[in-house]
Amino acid sequence: MLDKSELSNSVKNDNMSDEEVARFDKMAEAWWDPNGAYKTALAFNAARVKVMQQQICATLNCDEQSHQPLADIRLLDVGCGGGLISEYMAKAGAQVTGIDASATSIEVAKRHAQQSGVKINYQHMLSSQLDSEQRYDVVINAEVVEHVPDQAALIKDCARLVKPGGVLILATLNRTVLSYLIAIVGAEYVMRYLPKGTHSWRKFVKPDELDHWTGPAFTRTYATGMRLNPLSQQWKTTSSLAVNYVLVYQRHSSN
Repeated sequence: MLDKSELSNSVKNDNMSDEEVARFDKMAEAWWDPNGAYKTALAFNAARVKVMQQQICATLNCDEQSHQPLADIRLLDVGCGGGLISEYMAKAGAQVTGIDASATSIEVAKRHAQQSGVKINYQHMLSSQLDSEQRYDVVINAEVVEHVPDQAALIKDCARLVKPGGVLILATLNRTVLSYLIAIVGAEYVMRYLPKGTHSWRKFVKPDELDHWTGPAFTRTYATGMRLNPLSQQWKTTSSLAVNYVLVYQRHSSN
C-alpha cells in the first residue's frame, strides 16, 4: 500500500481543487456507516443506483432479473469516493474501475470492498489521465461535476471514455432557487445531512449545460429527479429536475 503522501502527490493537475479533496478526505471514513452522519446520503445513493442499473439494462439489453444483470459490462465510476456506486455495480456483475482524486477515499473504498468480498479495480487518479483507448460500456459521474474548476473538461473526459453504443450517466444538482433552499440551506444548515460548505450553489449545473458538454456524439435517453419524502424518509424519483437529478446518455454507434 502506498503512503498517503505519495498518493496525494501522484495525481495533481489543474482540474482538481485541493480544498475539495481535503473536504472529502474528512468525510470518507463515515460514508459507509448506515447509522452515521451520512445515513440520508446512503439512502439517497441506494435509490439512485437502482435507477442507474435499470437504465443500463434498458440501454444495453441486459437481463435485469438475472442474478448478475451487469455481467461482462465494463464500467468506470469517475469520482467514486468511498465506493458507494462502484460496489453496487460490482455486486450486479459489472467489471468496475473506480477512480478518485482523493487518496483517502480510494483507501476507504479498497478496504470496504475487501470486507465485502467484492473485486473492484480502484485507482487514485483522474479521468484526464486515462487513455482514450480505454473505453467502457458504461461511464458514471455522480456528484462530482459541481466540485471541479473546469466542469466542461470533466464531462468531455467522461464522454470520450464511453464506447460507441455505450452509456454515460451523469448525476448532479441543478442551479435553481429551489436547489439552493433544499440542498444547501436545508441539507447543510438545517437538517445537517452534510457538513456546511459541502456545496457551492454557483457550481451547480443545469441539464442543458450537460447536454452541451457531452457533445453531438451523444443522445440523452432518460432523465429523472430524486426527491426525499420528509415523512417516510424514503427517496423517490420525480419528473422535476429542479434539485437532484440523473441524466442518461447513449453514445451513437458510429462515433
